[in-house]
Amino acid sequence: MRAQSLPSMCLMLRLRRRISPEAHLEREFIRLLRSQAYGFLPINSEAQLVANLRAQLEALNCITFSDAEWKQFFSERVAGANDGIVEKTVRIQDDHVQLLKRDDGSIKNIALIDKQNIHNNRLQVINQYETPQGEGGGKYANRYDVTVLVNGLPMVHIELKRRGVDIREAFNQIDRYQRGSFWAGSGLFEYVQLFVISNGTLTKYYSNTTRRQHLSEATGSKRVRKTSNSFEFTSWWADAQNKPITDLSAFAKTFFAKHTLLNILTRYCVLTADNMLLVMRPYQIVGTEKILQKIEISTNYKQLGTIGAGGYVWHTTGSGKTLTSFKAAQLASKLPSVDKVLFVVDRKDLDYQTMREYDRFEKGAANSNTSTAVLKKQLEDPGARIIITTIQKLATFIAGNKGHEIYGGHVVIIFDECHRSQFGDMHTAITKAFKRYNLFGFTGTPIFAANSGSGGNPQLKTTEQAFGEKLHTYTIVDAITDKNVLPFRIDYVNTVKIGNVVDKQVSAIDTEKALLAHKRISKIVEYTQEHFDQKTKRTEGYTLGEKRVRGFNALFATASIQAARTYYQHFQEQQKALVPDKRLKIGLIYSYGANDPVEDGALEEEGFDTSALDADARSFLEAAIQDYNAVFGTSFDTSADRFQNYYKDLSLKLKQREIDLVIVVNMFLTGFDATTLNTLFVDKNLRAHGLIQAYSRTNRILNSVKTYGNIVSFRDLEEQTNDAIALFGNKDARGVVLLKPYGEYYSDYAEKVTELLTMFPLGTPITGESAQKEFIGLFGAILRLQNILTSFDEFTGHEILSERQGQDYRSVYLDLYADFRKDKNAEKEQINDDIVFEIELIKQVEINVDYILMLVQKYRKERGDGEDKEIRAEIARAVDASPTLRNKKDLIEDFVDSLSADGEIDQEWRAFIVAKREAELNAIIEDENLRPDETRSFMDIAFRDGQILTTGTSITKVLPPVSRFSAAGGHGEKKQNVIAKLSAFYERFFGLSSTGN
Repeated sequence: MRAQSLPSMCLMLRLRRRISPEAHLEREFIRLLRSQAYGFLPINSEAQLVANLRAQLEALNCITFSDAEWKQFFSERVAGANDGIVEKTVRIQDDHVQLLKRDDGSIKNIALIDKQNIHNNRLQVINQYETPQGEGGGKYANRYDVTVLVNGLPMVHIELKRRGVDIREAFNQIDRYQRGSFWAGSGLFEYVQLFVISNGTLTKYYSNTTRRQHLSEATGSKRVRKTSNSFEFTSWWADAQNKPITDLSAFAKTFFAKHTLLNILTRYCVLTADNMLLVMRPYQIVGTEKILQKIEISTNYKQLGTIGAGGYVWHTTGSGKTLTSFKAAQLASKLPSVDKVLFVVDRKDLDYQTMREYDRFEKGAANSNTSTAVLKKQLEDPGARIIITTIQKLATFIAGNKGHEIYGGHVVIIFDECHRSQFGDMHTAITKAFKRYNLFGFTGTPIFAANSGSGGNPQLKTTEQAFGEKLHTYTIVDAITDKNVLPFRIDYVNTVKIGNVVDKQVSAIDTEKALLAHKRISKIVEYTQEHFDQKTKRTEGYTLGEKRVRGFNALFATASIQAARTYYQHFQEQQKALVPDKRLKIGLIYSYGANDPVEDGALEEEGFDTSALDADARSFLEAAIQDYNAVFGTSFDTSADRFQNYYKDLSLKLKQREIDLVIVVNMFLTGFDATTLNTLFVDKNLRAHGLIQAYSRTNRILNSVKTYGNIVSFRDLEEQTNDAIALFGNKDARGVVLLKPYGEYYSDYAEKVTELLTMFPLGTPITGESAQKEFIGLFGAILRLQNILTSFDEFTGHEILSERQGQDYRSVYLDLYADFRKDKNAEKEQINDDIVFEIELIKQVEINVDYILMLVQKYRKERGDGEDKEIRAEIARAVDASPTLRNKKDLIEDFVDSLSADGEIDQEWRAFIVAKREAELNAIIEDENLRPDETRSFMDIAFRDGQILTTGTSITKVLPPVSRFSAAGGHGEKKQNVIAKLSAFYERFFGLSSTGN
């Protein structure tokens, strides 16, 4: 090899330095896409993007637009001046064929995407597309890394960061693009359905909904329903064995394979009834594909009506089985050979819940039924393609309709939660009646030989015997590793202190009596009330729907109806001594059929048949429901329909965090999802799949405040827990499923706090961006550890940082947050996009106005004739440490200075705020020449609703007449200025006394 000259080597080194690691990653990614037959386009303007779109749609639809036709079609059917992300997503998912009115007056269908023959769609890739700044453009000039065009429309956007950078930086940057430029020009980038973020080493994907919901929460926009969705809802891609594919090259070769990507866009996205786009996770796609393949193969090989035509999907509880089963049912119903899809559930409450979930995915997609007569009518209706029914109703139909013609049709039967109840006579009756069927089961906890019962049909003991081979597996270990569900943290409370009972030492009757002993129950209730706020994190707030709530809620699982009654009585008695505001809102529910777990570990089913309860048990339940009615203003009782409505209302109250604790026997322990549940108190024996089902009520992902499912067990279930996790995960699962011991977290916490105090002592400025970033990362890690440690009893009294130190450090943290988030210029924002602030965790220890007023009272009481500088400083520190009070600091300080020598603090504060609020609003009205009455009314509504409405006609009513063509910026600029001022005013006074909130 010939040696290179020194000058040429230096030149090559300089050129290499100029190609950044990020650019190199981008170039390699595009090379991989081109090798998979993606076309590459050197597009750098919207005119070129629109011209290419025209050419692609002409090719797809075998048409040539005239200029007039294209102008009309593009403006009305593609760009849509008033269309946003929602409208464009609906167009792609549900309305992808648009009508073109031709110059000769004829009408032609124009497809934006071909969903029947997916390889008719053409994929192209562009990079470094630049949006203009200013007129018609975005807030800043932005360059997008890589975008995949489908038939010319941007549908997948990829944001890349160099290796070693947190991929949250890419997530945050996409947020910024949405705020600043995706809508710019013709808004074609609002057609993006999927986002991919990567730093080369780690790669994730998510739907436009996740980004839109996250933005909505951050900006307070009322156009979109607020949720807690954020980075936690991004997904890993994986192979069929659930092994994550995180490297960008491997991701590009699999996820971006043309067949895979087009299938995801056309088949494996679900647009819900409220226009939320859900993109399926890899295990959900594989599970669905396995079912469709089995239907096709069994049809071709004439296996219908045999166990070989079916199988079961094992996807752990909480991993989204309803979405998977819905997609499987939806796609199966579209197969030409299939006549009906029956979705079979086992209980009335699951029937209600599953129907509601299906309806959420697609209005009217499923036809639920209330009687066997309705079921018969639907089975005979060719238009009813998907039918939801209970196994009991289906068995009744079979018994009363021998030889019905539906039995000869090709029927796909899908069982939701295919547990032991499907293994009996009803299962046999169904499989004997239908001749040409596929039978599939979904379960989070299959029945294996190890957890099967000893009775019943020996040929129908396990899930495999009843449904056929296992088609796909996604275990609890997979789900926790992927962060699709939360891990569990389990407290085995020392029952010696509250009357421990060793079951082997006494007879069963004496054991039950001992377990229900007054002293033991009283101690458990006392412990529960004492630790309830700690376990459910009541000091921590978050946004749920349209409201702000504190903490989570809990279930209390008892061993029998008698135990449930006893616990309810003790809670009622112990709460009498508490002031109303300190009392927990407690519900009670049970029904006939509630007993100890059956022999195979399942939880006995409870229906809605209260008439079978003995008179005493029903009378007690009736009284508890009347207590509930008194609290919530409802009118339920134990009669058949009203009791079922009570169940539905109680479940809704749990989901909306309007009730604190519900005492149950078996109800709500299976088949019930509420993301706000984080704690399960247990005083009953659980094992095998019943244990996993019950524990899994607590581990649904909600937000960064909820970090695990909390189990507080008053019985020694450690062995049963370990066995269940080993069975439903793997033999090494325990360390993954359960949180680490307290000592490990505390050791890490102590080490980091010591580092904080050493490297960043209070009172010493943190200079330089590098040091500031290091502080942010270190203090953020401490906040995350504190979030976990606060649920351990041992942590109380062992906090290393004092309250004052914590406030001072939070103040520094918030100062840096404000500084790094200043929109000084676009370049500054780009540089600092990698900073990840734990603001949600800061808000958990939020200082409120009541606390400040308490300090003010103390200040006035102790200063006497002079100034108590220490308390004054304490007030300032508390305000600085609060994200929501910092912009109110001058108000609070002015109030302290205005205090009279005596008088009621609360009254003076309210009067002070009323005067300040009125004065500042009058100043805005005068400065902006607003309509006074309309402006005051507008702000009153904002304070009442807890949100300022910046869209619609309400805001325009407060504005003075302004020409839309004014040289000074006109209507649009005036509107934005007014919104900015009123928003700042709202943020300043919201949450303060006298504002009606």
